[in-house]
Amino acid sequence: MEQVRWGVLATGGIAAKFAQDLVEMPDADVVAVASRSEGPAREFAERFGIPKAYGDWASLAKDDEVDVVYVATPHSAHRAAAGLCLEAGRAVLCEKPLTMNEREAAELVALARRHRTFLMEGMWTYLNPLIRRARLLVDDGAIGEVHAVHADFGITGDFAPEHRMRNPELGGGALLDLGVYPVSFAHLLLGEPADLVASATLSDEGVDLRTTAVLGYESGAQAVVHCALDASSPVSAVISGDRGRIEIPHGFFHPDRFVLYRDGHDPEEHTLDPADGHRSTFRHEAAEVMRCLRAGETESPLVPLEGSLAVMRTLDAIRERIGVVYPGEAAR
Repeated sequence: MEQVRWGVLATGGIAAKFAQDLVEMPDADVVAVASRSEGPAREFAERFGIPKAYGDWASLAKDDEVDVVYVATPHSAHRAAAGLCLEAGRAVLCEKPLTMNEREAAELVALARRHRTFLMEGMWTYLNPLIRRARLLVDDGAIGEVHAVHADFGITGDFAPEHRMRNPELGGGALLDLGVYPVSFAHLLLGEPADLVASATLSDEGVDLRTTAVLGYESGAQAVVHCALDASSPVSAVISGDRGRIEIPHGFFHPDRFVLYRDGHDPEEHTLDPADGHRSTFRHEAAEVMRCLRAGETESPLVPLEGSLAVMRTLDAIRERIGVVYPGEAAR
């Protein structure tokens, strides 16, 4: 599989950014795009030089000339879109969060395993070279035992009630769109929490405008995670150990630098190697997917499915505490 043939499902902004990176990768070939209607699909195909444009998802899923599909729909459609592709035997890279809740995520994982088909959540943070380096430093004991993790992702924007960021029908709210990054970051360092408390301010539509959660672990460690749609924050992270800390500045979820502070040592700045590419690209995701496909792997060891399920359980637990229930879900 010298060239991996990609299909793109959806034509929004995130799909465009991913497609732009794919067309610049010599071992990737974007062969098809699908939308709910033919017009947007054709416009997207013309923009990126994609030979096939489908006005429905099923045609893309059935296309035997597609090796893997990148699902870039709103959260609420991840289960349906990714499930359709997996049922047809297509490998899938699905944008974060994997689904709306743990039940849907478990259904996708079961489908992938039943069909022995590759599935990965598009959590680019786990594949960022500097995040991987920070994790190795922690594993090697550079800051001792990790006792605390702090991470935040707050933005401001003029989001109308019908905007996907606030629309319950589309999985709106700060937690699923932004909070998934701090929660996933905490999981990467500490695993799944044993307990948690959370507080939020909800919109008139019933989604969270801002949420803070404290995650507790059996080791005694804690993680404080924060997200907001209406409050700007540093978008930074700190990993605190009993012998030092790692500070990741603005844009912690795709950093180009971090600083290691170790007791008795001068601060050490770690920066992105130019050979690794720019921090804001999706190329690390695509490269890992293609490596897995060539190796015959059905999931990535760097973004394991059990990890995605654990993150979804934590997001569900936070939503239970703050009272956010999406249409079609039973009240908690």
